[in-house]
Amino acid sequence: MSDPERRPHLLILGGTGEAQALAAAALERFGARLQVTTALAGLTEHRAPIAGGVRIGGFGGSDGLARYLAAERIGLLVDATHPFAARISAQAQAACAEAGVPRLLLLRPEWQHHPLDRWIEVEDIAGAARALRQLGRRVWLTVGRRELDAFAGLTQHHFLVRLIEPPAAPLPLASYELLLGRGPFHPAGERHILERHGIEALVAKASGGDATEAKLVAARERDLPVVMVRRPRPVAGERVDSVAAALDWLALRLAGAAARESEEAKS
Repeated sequence: MSDPERRPHLLILGGTGEAQALAAAALERFGARLQVTTALAGLTEHRAPIAGGVRIGGFGGSDGLARYLAAERIGLLVDATHPFAARISAQAQAACAEAGVPRLLLLRPEWQHHPLDRWIEVEDIAGAARALRQLGRRVWLTVGRRELDAFAGLTQHHFLVRLIEPPAAPLPLASYELLLGRGPFHPAGERHILERHGIEALVAKASGGDATEAKLVAARERDLPVVMVRRPRPVAGERVDSVAAALDWLALRLAGAAARESEEAKS
C-alpha cells in the first residue's frame, strides 16, 4: 500500500454537502491508504473547497464513465449526488456494473411529514405548476434554475426565486424577484423571508437533509401550503443515509482489498 500507484482510488460523484463532507472525512480517516477524487458537473461556478482531487465536467454517459473508471483505475465509487439526479445515478449504476467497480449510494434521509404540515405532494415539476393554479399568487420557488420553465405560463403569479448564484440570463417568468443564498438556512431567516415577501405558497423538491429544511418549519408555523415534488425512486444497489455509514462501507472494502493483496503477495 505504500506505492501511491497501488492505493485504492475512490471516486465520489458530488455536488452536495454530503459529498464534500465524505471527501474530507475519508482522507482524514484513511489518509495515505486511499486516493480520493470528487467529480462535479460544473454547474456551480463558485463552489466550496473540496478535499482531495476534483474533476469537473460530464463523462459522456454511462459508457464514458465506464471508460473513466478503467483509465483512472477507480476501485470504489460513492454516488453522493442530489436525490433528484436520477439520470446520473442510473449512469453510475450501469458504468460500475460494466467496469466491475463496487458502488455505494449515499442518499440523505427524507423529510418527515409533520401533522401540522400542509403538503401538496406531486410527482414532478409540471404537477407543481398545475397545483399552484389553485393556490396563492405570491409563491416562493426553491426548485433550482433548470426547473423554472414549467412556471412560465403562470402569468398571474409573482415568484420569489432562490438560487445559489446569479443566473446568466433573465428567468423565464413573467413576474419575479431573485434571492441568492447557499445553505444551511435557519428558521429565523426563513420566517423573515416569508413575512417580508408576503409569501402565500412554497414550492420545494423533497430533497431531504438538514441544510434546507428550515423553510418547511417556517411554512408550517405560518400554516402555508407547500407544494412538494416527490423524490424519484432511487437506483438499486447498496445504500446508506449518512457519511459515517459510507465511511464504514469504505473501511470494509479497503480491508478486503488489503487482505487480497496480502494473499497475492504470499502466492
